[in-house]
Amino acid sequence: MDHSHASFDAYMKFLAGPSVDGAPVVLETEHALSLHFDLLATQSFMSRRDPDRLVLGYTRTMMGFLLLQPAPTRISMIGLGGGSLAKYCHRYLPDTKVVAVEIDPAVIALRNTFHIPPDSERFEVICADGAEYVKGHDARPDVILVDGFLAHGMPAQLGNAGFYSACHARLAGDGVLVANFADDDPHIPYYVEEVRSVFGESLSIFMAEDSCNYTLFAWKGAPGLPSRDKLLARARVLVTTHPLNLRGAARRLKQGVGLASDWTFGRKLTG
Repeated sequence: MDHSHASFDAYMKFLAGPSVDGAPVVLETEHALSLHFDLLATQSFMSRRDPDRLVLGYTRTMMGFLLLQPAPTRISMIGLGGGSLAKYCHRYLPDTKVVAVEIDPAVIALRNTFHIPPDSERFEVICADGAEYVKGHDARPDVILVDGFLAHGMPAQLGNAGFYSACHARLAGDGVLVANFADDDPHIPYYVEEVRSVFGESLSIFMAEDSCNYTLFAWKGAPGLPSRDKLLARARVLVTTHPLNLRGAARRLKQGVGLASDWTFGRKLTG
């Protein structure tokens, strides 16, 4: 939150306003815009100076898929929000088709507010239920990013074996699934087991960068990840074109394989 007088007044007005009922609300300050479904959680955050920058740590961590898919042909995103991931991929992956699927038309209506690009040959926003969208097989994305939240949290239809099975079937042969979970979601152990029932041991879960979120990676193809040294070498190459901490993501991705294997119901990951 910016500490200028104008921004402070805007924030206090936001807190003093009527209770948010789940409809998307935009908080505007001098240097940033943020999207909220309630007064406590921030769904998306945009810098006015650099609208395409990934401000929230979990979004930067989700871009760790580049370590496994450095040049994807197609990315499907479940959940648009303020479009942080969509805008980043549109800018930094110019040869990639990006399709964002958002269930709430009121969120899509804010696309101009958050500088989300218009639809084009390589960028598209679709109003649909992401759980239903992935059941189609007309396209085979290399990456599926799942970041769909409502006021009460992540919809149940985005966290069960049926959904993960549909994602697995739709992904390209060496595709990657990345999902964002709030760290206080008591169902995370269940999500992990549901992913494991589909992807086997080809999964990793760990705390996102500078965040209270967990990031889960699951992948098709070879069951194991490349070595830590190979992932770090890829990160060094990618950092020349991506303003991300991919070396940190590489380390956490490797560590998260062990954490996923050790996860049991009722246990909370640390670190």
